[in-house]
Amino acid sequence: MYTPPFFKQDRAASLKFAEARGFGTMCAFDGSKPIASPLPFYLTYAADGTPQAAFHVARHNPLLKLAGSDASWLLAVNGPDAYVSPDWYVSPDQVPTWLYQSVHLSGPVRLLADDELSVQIDTLSDKFESWLLPKKPWTSGKMTAGRLETMKKAIVGLVMNVEEVEGSFKLNQHKSDADYAAIANALSAGDADARQISDLMRQARPQVFADDTNMLEGSAP
Repeated sequence: MYTPPFFKQDRAASLKFAEARGFGTMCAFDGSKPIASPLPFYLTYAADGTPQAAFHVARHNPLLKLAGSDASWLLAVNGPDAYVSPDWYVSPDQVPTWLYQSVHLSGPVRLLADDELSVQIDTLSDKFESWLLPKKPWTSGKMTAGRLETMKKAIVGLVMNVEEVEGSFKLNQHKSDADYAAIANALSAGDADARQISDLMRQARPQVFADDTNMLEGSAP
């Protein structure tokens, strides 16, 4: 991934982001064309500390034919994104751009054994069910044994040994405080993704917005 120095994230921040998102697009090359599938995943770590991305796909997914080799796959994990109009800047002669968060994880992928798949299914559902608290979490134990086994036969578990981690969070870090604040303020009136980008910008450079807050407090009757 092309990542200018201003936007580059360190390994720890990139892995934290990927784990928090838990959903991405897995890509591989079959020798003539790329193959990709959007899918949920979770991160775990090998005994030596190597990150691993655990996931599963349908048994007929063409990605399966490519697993088990030394070839590297790519898992692209994206966050919110937003278009920026040049009209929003304080400075003149700006150009349109797009702000975003993105992390790429890459490495070889191996197949999981049946017993490993059972653990993966439960771990994956536990992860996302926790997002719905205080709802009582769903577990595979709620399914009849026969139905669960039938569903398991329709999927195949895999795990990526993550050898490379790349992160790019483009949040206008290279812009002046005035332009930075102007863009964050404009995005705050946009859609859900734009508002998320605005919030991230405010968190990254809070001092830029402190004067605005103080000014509003000082003008109150």
